[in-house]
Amino acid sequence: MSRKNLTVAGLVTAALTVLLLTFALRPEDRGTLRQASVPNPPQEKTIKKAALVQDVTATDQLNRADVNRHLSTLLADIHGASPEDISAYATSLQQGHGHITLLMLVDFRIHKTTTYKSSLPEGTDQENKLLLQYLNTAKSAIKGHQAYESPSFIIGDKKYYFVAQRNREGQLAVIALINQKILDRVALHQLKNLRLIPYPKEGKYRIESVHADTLKDITVKTGHDNENASHYYENEIVVRFPNGHPTAAQLQTIAADIRCKTPRKLGYAYVFRSDQMSYSQLKTYFANKWHPLYAEPHYMYLTNDAASENTGANVITPNDLLFSTYQWNLPAIETAQGWNLSKGSKEVVVAVVDTGVQANHPDLKGQLLTGYNAITNSSTPDDDVGHGTHVAGIIGALTNNQEGVAGISWYNKILPVKALDNSGAGTTYSVAEGIIWAADQGAKVINLSLGNYADSQFLHDAIKYAYDRDIVIVSASGNDNTERPGYPAAYEEVIAVAATNASGDRASFSNYGDYIDVAAPGESIASTYPDNQYAALSGTSMASPHVAALAGLVRSLNPALTNKEVTELLTANAVDLGNAGHDKYYGWGQVDIYRTLQAAGGGEVPLQLFPQHVGKQLNSIQ
Repeated sequence: MSRKNLTVAGLVTAALTVLLLTFALRPEDRGTLRQASVPNPPQEKTIKKAALVQDVTATDQLNRADVNRHLSTLLADIHGASPEDISAYATSLQQGHGHITLLMLVDFRIHKTTTYKSSLPEGTDQENKLLLQYLNTAKSAIKGHQAYESPSFIIGDKKYYFVAQRNREGQLAVIALINQKILDRVALHQLKNLRLIPYPKEGKYRIESVHADTLKDITVKTGHDNENASHYYENEIVVRFPNGHPTAAQLQTIAADIRCKTPRKLGYAYVFRSDQMSYSQLKTYFANKWHPLYAEPHYMYLTNDAASENTGANVITPNDLLFSTYQWNLPAIETAQGWNLSKGSKEVVVAVVDTGVQANHPDLKGQLLTGYNAITNSSTPDDDVGHGTHVAGIIGALTNNQEGVAGISWYNKILPVKALDNSGAGTTYSVAEGIIWAADQGAKVINLSLGNYADSQFLHDAIKYAYDRDIVIVSASGNDNTERPGYPAAYEEVIAVAATNASGDRASFSNYGDYIDVAAPGESIASTYPDNQYAALSGTSMASPHVAALAGLVRSLNPALTNKEVTELLTANAVDLGNAGHDKYYGWGQVDIYRTLQAAGGGEVPLQLFPQHVGKQLNSIQ
């Protein structure tokens, strides 16, 4: 790993961008040198605005493809079925896909039309007229044995479109009205996570912002201001005491002094929330009276969304619906060739510490273990944002199941941990708790598509806790197009990941710096999304799970490797895309799944790592 001894603070912003890029890095271009360009703030804003529009366009196309597949399957499955079975099928389809607002089944044999969810949305007279125009066009199309898709149109404050199909025999047809609420959801992600608007808003939960270098109060007025900001809870403080844990009597004294309830404890540290005192007052109090090892703000962490020489390996092409057209990212890192060497193992668990994961998504069925919700302290880490579901799909969406997208790992189980709330933000405490919980549950890899520019000793303790248990920890670097190191990515124990695009160049939003270890695809990444849908998103949040999934494949192929050895294999076998050797834009280069798995071997420690491995084994028995 390149080294992470920088201690600058500030907020790592998230990026959820979509660019409709359906081409992959050409084989002849892999390994060539690329000079990364760094756009200035006005250019960066223009790029991000364009990305937002492309984001919505790509997600629209992904979901139209998915809806068409479901309707084709519906027509095939109900052929010859009883009316009762058809009704049950249609009802089940709508229940599992809430964006199907209305479903009309037409049986041309008996000239009967059955409508499910029979009420059409109502808008203005002009909007209603346009809706009926598109509906009538759909009816005319199926009468003429033609398929049909309408443009998007607005009813009230919602966007819809019609799609119509007729089966091969011509006896049955279906017309569906689709609610495109996912487009607004993705657009909102873009506005917040690309920092085109200030996020999070100050004042909520008494959140304040400080300058990353001076720790002086600042006000975030524009999205770009987030590069220099670190958000924290104004009336809370994280404290680690010098002599372990305070006694019950000491905690009572503190509670009386600062007017607080029972503090939250995790590992070695305590989080105190005062009813009356500000952070600066709390820090002065603890410094003067208790002389702690450290006392720091309770920071917020946000999502970080935003071909080679002929090897002779067989290329496995999965039959997933969206793979060939949209998943440029998998061929770019030689995933299909790598599957000849390892498809993963259910024994190697990859934890996703994020916003949770949709448990019943059809493309994640059987892939998820029982997780944990650090926000509510329960075992139901439901995703109310979409970020974690998208990250999980990159790692382990069901592959070769004719559904949606292909995950990088076929068999590694995913352990979902919800550490970020429904705003996409979480605290130092919840993130640290999520990391420690995942470590205690036996995770071998932890993905952290989140961050903050603040160097928190509290969070670092949790990272060390997991690393000391031989866990590979991977984190997104952030999407502020800044050299400022973000955490946890910049910690020595963590693999820091930058993002690349389909041309193998640095993504315009991706953070950079000497702490970057590797790069991975991070633009227009198609993956799973809540409500049984799919979205194409971008960001270092999307790049990080590519690396986490590769670590899972490596540990599945060769369980003897330590976390340090896995990291060394990933960096040593990356494709150099920048200046020769390590550079601040790509680290050691873009990860390559096939090359890395080749080097990992099939059960023995690779020769290049043998001296280090023997030394570690000797140290462990002394």
